[in-house]
Amino acid sequence: MRVSKLALNNFRSYKNLELTFEPGPITFIGDNGCGKTNIAEALIYLGFLSSHRVSTNAPLIYNNGDQAIIRSEIWSDNRTLAIDLEINASKANRARLNQNPTKSQRDILGALQIIYFSPEDLDLVRGDPSHRRDFLDKLLILRAPRLAGVISDYERVVRQRNTLLKTRAPDNALAPWTEQLINLGSQLSAERINLVGKLNPFMAANYANLNEVKPASISYKSSTNGLTTNIENNAALLTAKQLEVARNESERGVSLVGPHRDDLHLQLGDFPAKGYASHGESWSMAISLRIASFDLLKSEGAEPILILDDIFAELDAARRAQLVSVTQLAEQTFITAAVESDLPPEFLTQKFYVSPGLVSREKDSSP
Repeated sequence: MRVSKLALNNFRSYKNLELTFEPGPITFIGDNGCGKTNIAEALIYLGFLSSHRVSTNAPLIYNNGDQAIIRSEIWSDNRTLAIDLEINASKANRARLNQNPTKSQRDILGALQIIYFSPEDLDLVRGDPSHRRDFLDKLLILRAPRLAGVISDYERVVRQRNTLLKTRAPDNALAPWTEQLINLGSQLSAERINLVGKLNPFMAANYANLNEVKPASISYKSSTNGLTTNIENNAALLTAKQLEVARNESERGVSLVGPHRDDLHLQLGDFPAKGYASHGESWSMAISLRIASFDLLKSEGAEPILILDDIFAELDAARRAQLVSVTQLAEQTFITAAVESDLPPEFLTQKFYVSPGLVSREKDSSP
């Protein structure tokens, strides 16, 4: 899989931008704040239909406008896919696949598979559980795009149920939302548990490859004991747990049972990584999680592209070398950096120089 063309209209700092790419590493070099990450963000948005930096669409649109457009051509499975995505500030996004309108923007999920690395990856280790849940859910969608609907529906149900709890709605109004929460939550929990089981060996091996002394592992930590990959079993357990905490939910006005309360537990030696891992160990674990995601997708026959967004300045030589080695397994890698000398020579075959609103193959030599 690779991106052959990318065009941005009114996206972030770019009024109009058109780029063509070859396979291999592609590097964007420029000062901090000049717009390098905006290009990476556009690709990530195509892959996940969401930004890794903001939670709403309005900041993505140039000059406080109403609409931005991302157009791309993707070479995958010996064919070219043309994907256009219209990002709207105040209404639903619209997508086109090979010039044909889709019923939903979700129809383009899976067309572009991306594993990305960024300085914010430290939040996977040091941040709150929402970062780790988001990591798992994005990887679920990469492996099975249909799960985007399950995840979105579950989040909608939790929001609506919380609203009803806050207004002390009667039990008969709450019951159908509780049923949906349990049904969707049972599926999502099973999928996450299955994913973590498959991801753990890859993660442990990558961490060991960084010559770290302590062994690392991951496991799924649920607020409900006994959950497995069996959906029916999960539904029974979640139902019992919800009945147990029903009074507490009414008092607090919030849903206390379900995968929105769960976490990805990171273990380092005999201790949890969060709170115990050093800065270097935290980086090793975050990198290992990302590379493990790439390895898992590759093992299942996928060919994701890589994005390394302003990450090299954060890493020492050993961790840089680990990233270089994984890029050699990808057909295409997008790299952003502020300083060209931070990058290994093999990353400098396709170079773009970035200044505010502009991208050029030639470095600006003006004073």
